[in-house]
Amino acid sequence: MQLHVASLRHRTRALLDAARRVLYGIAAHEIVLYTIRLRADMENLFILITLGDLIGVPILPPYYSLRLLPYLVPNIASWKHRVLRERDILDNEGLDLLAG
Repeated sequence: MQLHVASLRHRTRALLDAARRVLYGIAAHEIVLYTIRLRADMENLFILITLGDLIGVPILPPYYSLRLLPYLVPNIASWKHRVLRERDILDNEGLDLLAG
């Protein structure tokens, strides 16, 4: 009897977890992806404004860039890779919120 109750509880939890995932996918998944992309774009823009002279776009005076440099050092390599990589026409495909 104990085994049956534990199995029933396990199945109920699995069913509730599956229902929660389905509701998340229906209601919030696209919004979360859009928010993540927007944050990445804002971060790219911030680093471009502060350290743009690394790729040949001097915008801010070097004094302010040097003040922010300790906070941006961990992100510089990945930022350069993202900004300088080749892009395809279909790279921005999937932004369904903006199309409507």
